[in-house]
Amino acid sequence: MITMGMTDNLLSTGQWLVTFALFLVILVQAARAVRWRALRFDNPLQHSFFGAAVVLGFLWQMRAGIYPGLAIHIFGMTAATLILGWGLAVFAGLLALMLTVVTGREPVIMFAANGLITVMVPALVTHFIMLWEKHQNFGNFFAYIFFCGFFGAGISVAASGLLMCIMLWLSGVYEFSELVHDYLRYLPLFMLPEGFVNGVVVTGLMVFHPDRLTTLDQRRYH
Repeated sequence: MITMGMTDNLLSTGQWLVTFALFLVILVQAARAVRWRALRFDNPLQHSFFGAAVVLGFLWQMRAGIYPGLAIHIFGMTAATLILGWGLAVFAGLLALMLTVVTGREPVIMFAANGLITVMVPALVTHFIMLWEKHQNFGNFFAYIFFCGFFGAGISVAASGLLMCIMLWLSGVYEFSELVHDYLRYLPLFMLPEGFVNGVVVTGLMVFHPDRLTTLDQRRYH
């Protein structure tokens, strides 16, 4: 349930530009994936959207520094993606990230990099795992909970952490051996609690408020 966030500018100018370009491309695709008309007229969806942004923004305030420019904090994007869909989850995550910038937890210059790593990558990973689960056409709703909730959250953290390490290694901030010793070998410890927390949230919603999970097709399960 933990991932890294950059609290200082640790990227070279070239990396920053590439990251910003990727950020804009994914942002455009996320905007195209959102059903804006539905958001405008669907009050429960609005409540889920703004509620997710506020909850994520609050959770991301609670963090601990580990190395210069880096911090660990609670994740939670998988549950947001399953509740809202990947496009709307990206915008909810970016709103939460804006809160961390306003409160001084994140630098403005690293907004695109942190948005890519902590918001967009986990949302996309969860989305593709959800598409895979749908393609398999499982008939038991536990498949949705396990693969999309538990498994999706763990894999999304792993993907985010690996991308972070690659960026830091390429920028020359840390040696690869340092990243392996100080972070990568602990990645499974980050994946397990993240999967548990997101899985519990998804399970609770499926039992008590399945209509809040906009990505859940209840007709597929029996």
